[in-house]
Amino acid sequence: MGERRPSLVVFDLDYTLWPFWVDTHVDPPFQKGRTGEVQGANQLLDLFSLDRFLRYKEIYPGSKVTHFQRLSQKSRVPLSQMLFFDDEDRNIRDVSKLGVTCIRVRNGMNLSLLKTGLEAFARS
Repeated sequence: MGERRPSLVVFDLDYTLWPFWVDTHVDPPFQKGRTGEVQGANQLLDLFSLDRFLRYKEIYPGSKVTHFQRLSQKSRVPLSQMLFFDDEDRNIRDVSKLGVTCIRVRNGMNLSLLKTGLEAFARS
């Protein structure tokens, strides 16, 4: 039998996929509030060639709980089948209560941390 794998892996952006806040730490054209900077975040995903790895892309300003509920509805993937990476404790705490396997990112995303997340998901 194969190892249990998530149906959907979700990544926070700021301080998870890149080492800055897209709204305050980089030069224009990035100008809005943290997760509200949808255009800038999309530009960076394209610039870093990360778009090619993404099946679903949704940059949602506001509550992570609401975001995950919407993402589950849109993707038709149950919350229990998701794996989430984020740098903020409060997001990890809130989203894990929904049944999502959550991994805290302390120094940016890397292959080793992805493997750790997949192993944690398989055990859950």
